[in-house]
Amino acid sequence: MRIGELSRRTGVHTHQLRYYEAQGLLEAERGANGYRAYDESAVLRVRQIRHLLGAGLSSEDIAYLLPCAVGEVPELVGCPDLLAAMRSRLRRLDEQAERITRSREALSVYIDAAERMGAEAYPPFEGSTLEATSA
Repeated sequence: MRIGELSRRTGVHTHQLRYYEAQGLLEAERGANGYRAYDESAVLRVRQIRHLLGAGLSSEDIAYLLPCAVGEVPELVGCPDLLAAMRSRLRRLDEQAERITRSREALSVYIDAAERMGAEAYPPFEGSTLEATSA
């Protein structure tokens, strides 16, 4: 099947399919005319990729995991070091969540302090990357 048909069958834009191919996540044969040709298994592969992306995995992580993927909502089985790789990714996500939580708490403290001191008395800070919103 050509890329347009794969796009229609999976609901994934053609530019995303090309990206998956560039990342080594999806393979296509090239016809004499230069057009990509995908076999039937590409539909399943694209669905697996979408599910794994939805889990927050990077294309690099997915390239590592795909050989272990079985089924549309992939079960990951039978690959050595797979569990260690997933645990490593989970640790990175936990670290990111902790950083975000600390940033949120610090910002909340600054907001509370500014409100107690009467933030209206301060002139607007020009050049701030923070968006002003009304509560």
